[in-house]
Amino acid sequence: MKLAQKIVLTYIRARLAWLAAFSKKKAAQKAFKLFCTPLKRVRQPLSPLFKQAEPCAVTVQGITVNGFRWNKGGHTRVQVLHGFESASQNFDRYIQAFTDKGYEVLAFDAPGHGVSGGLQITLPLYIDSIRAVYTAYGPVQSFLAHSFGGLALVHFIETLPPGASCRMALVAPATETVTAIDQFFRLLKLDSGVRTAFNDIIRRTGNAAPSHFSIPRAMAHIHCPTLWVHDRNDTVTPLADVQPVINKHYPHVQFLITEGFGHRRIYREESVVEAITGFL
Repeated sequence: MKLAQKIVLTYIRARLAWLAAFSKKKAAQKAFKLFCTPLKRVRQPLSPLFKQAEPCAVTVQGITVNGFRWNKGGHTRVQVLHGFESASQNFDRYIQAFTDKGYEVLAFDAPGHGVSGGLQITLPLYIDSIRAVYTAYGPVQSFLAHSFGGLALVHFIETLPPGASCRMALVAPATETVTAIDQFFRLLKLDSGVRTAFNDIIRRTGNAAPSHFSIPRAMAHIHCPTLWVHDRNDTVTPLADVQPVINKHYPHVQFLITEGFGHRRIYREESVVEAITGFL
């Protein structure tokens, strides 16, 4: 962690501790806003591939969610979903591979990310964004999702009718919401009283406890062919959270466990790109 980041982190910890001393609820509200706010945003100029795309947009909870479409009318429609503090442009090599195969490709930046509007992102908002794209530009037959995008995708697919046909590739998906909150609270050194109030906010926002937002829980209700790629050295979404799904031996889920790629490098690896494009 750089010196400037350490200074900012120290200030945030002190600010939240001061708030918590007076009101656990207010400290939790501040923490939740921080939890949902990307601190960096991908804003590089559009690459030639993206300049060739058809601009698309949907409106979700009053927010304009912008995206791109290639090969309209292609024989298979695939949607690419990025993770927290990422953007569609980071997945150009997948998009190029899919377009080369003649697929219709959709890639939308989540609220608060890339070229989309908004400043924050929550899981229910991301799920609603996927649903809006599916309704306006779908149906979608294949999905590729990384990190937070994977968590949102799985919870969206869980809501599809049983007869809906699709395939999905998950790359280092954010497997357990509780784990993400645990990491966040350890980083900011927040106490259990703030955690209780924080969990209450999630219940009001998502109409369920944090433990509900779990890929292992949702996978029990999903039967579409799935390729799950995860790295043993992923410290953001640890493999230990994935193990319960591995232990289920679902016939429709296959795993590709890598080593040494971590959480962010993994989706850029050529072997992973080839495995996913081949699967989808």
